Amino acid sequence: MTEGRPRRLPLLVDAVLSVGTDLELRVTLQQLVDSATRLTGAAYGALGVVGAEPGGRVTELFTAGIDERARERIGRLPDGHSGVIGELLAHPRPLRTDDVTGHPLSSGLPPNHPPVHSFLGVPVLVGEDVFGNLYVAQKQGGPFTGEDEQLLRVLAAQAGIAIDNARLYETARQRERWISGTAAVTTALLSGGGPDAALTVVAEQARQLAEACAGVILQPTDEGGMEIVAASTQEDPGSLIGTTITPGSPVLEQLLGGEAVFVTDSATDARMTTPVSERFGPSMLLPLQSGGRLIGTLALPRVRGDRDYTPVERQLAGQFTSQAALALVLADARRSRRRLAVYEDRDRIARDLHDLVIQHLFATGMMLESARRRAEVPAVGQALERAVEELESTVQEVRTTIFALQQPPSDSPAGLRDRVLREAATAAALVGFQPSVQFAGPVDSRVGRRAGRGLLLALRRALTAATRRAQVSRIDVRVDADARSTDGAAAVRLTVYDDGEPAGDAEGTGTTVTWESPL
Repeated sequence: MTEGRPRRLPLLVDAVLSVGTDLELRVTLQQLVDSATRLTGAAYGALGVVGAEPGGRVTELFTAGIDERARERIGRLPDGHSGVIGELLAHPRPLRTDDVTGHPLSSGLPPNHPPVHSFLGVPVLVGEDVFGNLYVAQKQGGPFTGEDEQLLRVLAAQAGIAIDNARLYETARQRERWISGTAAVTTALLSGGGPDAALTVVAEQARQLAEACAGVILQPTDEGGMEIVAASTQEDPGSLIGTTITPGSPVLEQLLGGEAVFVTDSATDARMTTPVSERFGPSMLLPLQSGGRLIGTLALPRVRGDRDYTPVERQLAGQFTSQAALALVLADARRSRRRLAVYEDRDRIARDLHDLVIQHLFATGMMLESARRRAEVPAVGQALERAVEELESTVQEVRTTIFALQQPPSDSPAGLRDRVLREAATAAALVGFQPSVQFAGPVDSRVGRRAGRGLLLALRRALTAATRRAQVSRIDVRVDADARSTDGAAAVRLTVYDDGEPAGDAEGTGTTVTWESPL
C-alpha cells in the first residue's frame, strides 16, 4: 500500500457513504460524480449514462467542475461511438492516459470545452450490465496514478450497488404513479362525459405521468390515414388537433396494425412525416386497443434533447394504454346504454302523447265544434271557432313533437352550435365544472364555414388559457351571430370570460377574450 493510501481512505469511505445515502437516482448519480472528482483531485468529472437501445449511446450526462453556462456553450452530448468515450463503451474497462488529446483513439474535444490532458475513465456496472462510464480529467498536480484508478474502481463498484437500489426505488415509485393515474382515468371516464372529453382526459393524464411535453390521441380516418383528434400540451393544443398522417407514411402501417412504435428523435426519424414532428425528440406511439378493436394511438413526445424513455417507462405506458382503452370501451358501452334508455323514454313519451293527449284534444275539439254549431249568439260562435282552430294548431304541434321524439339524435355535431358545446364539454373535463354557453341569433345558418373554423380555433385557445389559470371557478361563453362590426357590417362575435387569476402582474378579477369575424 502506498504512503498516500491511508490518508485517502477516509475520503474513499466518505465518498462511498455519500453515494449510498440517497434513493433518488439522479441525486445518487450527481453525488457519484462529485465524490469521484474530490477523491482523485480532478478538475472535471462526468458520468455518461448509456441508453437501453442496442449499440447504446450516451443519453444523459452528469458533470462536476463545469457550470451550466459552460455546459450550454459545449452543447451536444458525446455520441458514444467515437473517441475515448466510444472506446469505454465498446470495451468497458478502465482507461487512463496522461494526455487524452494525444491518445490514438482521441477524436478531439468539442468546441468551447475546457482544456483537458490527463484522463481516467472506468465503467459503472449494475449487475453485469453497463449502466454508464465514470470519468475524471485534468488532475491537479500531475497525471492520474494507478492508485487513482483503483480508488475510482472501488467507488464505481459501490456506486453500481447504490444505483441498483435507487433504480428499484424509482421503478416502484413510477409504478405507483402510473397505477394511481390509471385509476384516476378509469374513474373519470366512467363518471360520464362525451367521447371527445374522454379522449382528452386520457391524453392529459398520460402526458403528466410520462413527463412528456404533449399527449396526443390519433384515430383512423376514412381515407386510410390517421388524424389527431385530442391533445394535451403545456401550450396551445389547437395547432396539433387536425394534423393528419397520410396514407403511405412509413409509420402508418405499424400504427394501424396496433403496434407500439418508439422513436429516439421525432425530428430526424424518417418514419415521422407530419409537420409537427419537427418540434419533438424522443416519442412513444402506443396502441389504444381492447378486445381486438383499435380505438386509436396514444403519442407521448418529449422535447428535442430530452432523455429517452426507459424500458420501465415504456412498459408502464403500455399497461396504461391497455387499461385506458378498456375504460374507453366501457365508457362507450355505458353511454350507449344511457342513450338506449333515452330512446326508450322518448318512445314512451311519444306513445303517451299520441294515445292520450291527441285523443283528448281531438275529442275536446269535436265538442267545441258541436257547441259552435248550436250557438245562437254570433260572438260566442266566433269565439268557439277560434278555440277549435287553436286546438287544431296544438294537435299539429304535438304531432311534430312526436315525430321529433321518434328520430334518433345525431352522434356527430352537425352545426357550429353543437361544436361549440363540444369544446365547452372538453374544458369541463379539465376544470371539473360546466362552462356557461349562450347563443344569440341563427348561429348554424348564418355563420359560414370559414368564420366557423376561426371561431372554434379562438374558442379552443381561450378555453385552454382559462383552464390553466389559478382559482378559476366560472367560465362564460357567448356566441353572437347578430353582432355588428365597428363599420356596421354583419359579424359573428365570440366572448369568453373566466374568473381565474390573471397572468403576471395584471390586475382584475377575471379575464375576457373577444374574437370577431365578418359573416
